[in-house]
Amino acid sequence: MRAIVQTSVGGPEVLTIADRPAPEPARGEVLVRVHAAGINPVDTAVRSGAYPLLGEPPFTVGWDVAGVIEKLGPEASGFAVGDEVFGMPLFPKEAAAYAELVTAPANELVLKPTGIDHIHAGALPLAGLTAWQGLVGAAQVRSGQRVLVQAAAGGVGHLAVQIAKARGAYVVATTSSSKLDFVRGLGADEVVDYTTTRFSDVVSDIDTVLEPIGGENAEQVLKVLKDGGTLVSLLGISDKAKAEAKARGIRHEHISVVPDQAGLGELAKLIEAGKLSVHVSRIFPLEQAGEAHAFLATRPTGKIALKM
Repeated sequence: MRAIVQTSVGGPEVLTIADRPAPEPARGEVLVRVHAAGINPVDTAVRSGAYPLLGEPPFTVGWDVAGVIEKLGPEASGFAVGDEVFGMPLFPKEAAAYAELVTAPANELVLKPTGIDHIHAGALPLAGLTAWQGLVGAAQVRSGQRVLVQAAAGGVGHLAVQIAKARGAYVVATTSSSKLDFVRGLGADEVVDYTTTRFSDVVSDIDTVLEPIGGENAEQVLKVLKDGGTLVSLLGISDKAKAEAKARGIRHEHISVVPDQAGLGELAKLIEAGKLSVHVSRIFPLEQAGEAHAFLATRPTGKIALKM
């Protein structure tokens, strides 16, 4: 099979295409013929060495996969050869998703929704589960609450807006000038252009914030959060923000996404119900994984994906 490998950390140029032996599914695993693999910021951070999640190279990055089951390992259940599936296997361990064949625990995959193709299914899992686990698992967002989603046109953000709306929340979103209409189209009730307006000057009475930036940004977020609200952060926040949150009874949930078959199933239900869509701004062939990583650095709208 063909796979993307790297023998050193560094820029996008370290990602090279190579022939590798096809993997064999172990106990409880399935072998997936990959049709598409989503690309996420964590992929680029691991590739560069900024986030040494997989230790020293050689390794293959990537966790989002969509494809067709080609073989069942011993005691693998719930699927049949030929089933179309998607998921985020093994995170934070190596899943080696940038490859034509991937092995994955059967209990970390679900059937692909019939309403979307492999490209869009492959772009969904990591970003979708991050949004789901943050808003539903950690914050338990419910109807009538006010939710702030920052970076709302990004991979996680554009899905979070839709998930919060599907939960019946009133959604306030921040994005840049060129993406205002896109975010409005996702269903956001209010959209703030952060390039011209400081959100903390115009937003208030928020129950839950999905905060992807970390550091001192959380101090501004706390200005709009109600006492007793919930701050869901994807990165670490400042000590000052932690202290203020504690003093005001604000629950701080610092989340890191984990494989979640039930969560994937809920995302699939939203897709089938027409309440969630995945925006893919660009598709790259597998051999152009390096170019895809360089493009991700430009902060495109929604997601990007590799097509096998």
